[in-house]
Amino acid sequence: MRHLVGLILALAAAAAVFFGGSWSVAKILAAHARGTSLISMSGGLTVAALVGTGLLLGALVAAPAVSPLAAGLPGLILLGWSAFEVVSEHKALQLIPLQGLDAASGFRSVLTGGSLALLGAVMIVPMFVPSRWRRREQPDIFVEPATRDLVH
Repeated sequence: MRHLVGLILALAAAAAVFFGGSWSVAKILAAHARGTSLISMSGGLTVAALVGTGLLLGALVAAPAVSPLAAGLPGLILLGWSAFEVVSEHKALQLIPLQGLDAASGFRSVLTGGSLALLGAVMIVPMFVPSRWRRREQPDIFVEPATRDLVH
């Protein structure tokens, strides 16, 4: 059951990277190109989306109770896409979904800049920690704890 929840969280993480992270990167790059700052309500929302995406990914990577699939599967996809971009840049860029959205242009920027490979490498780390694949044993509340002194 934990790994099924991990699969659902993996979909949420992938959506957060694409829509939250990539959209934020596109907005930040556009603000820098215009020479404007991010000190405004829209700039604050942009930074909040980027930080929120980072916090979600950090929690999925760090929380021991979460299945390693939650961060690992999107990380593998990002690494694979980055490797495909090295081999065939044109085809990798054509595979970016929703080409008309700001999120797609931000995804293109982080893909070609190599940041997605770095992010993917961080996200797969939990997959190599053996304890993350096992369920944690819950203490049995009906068993008496062992007494320290059997002789009084």
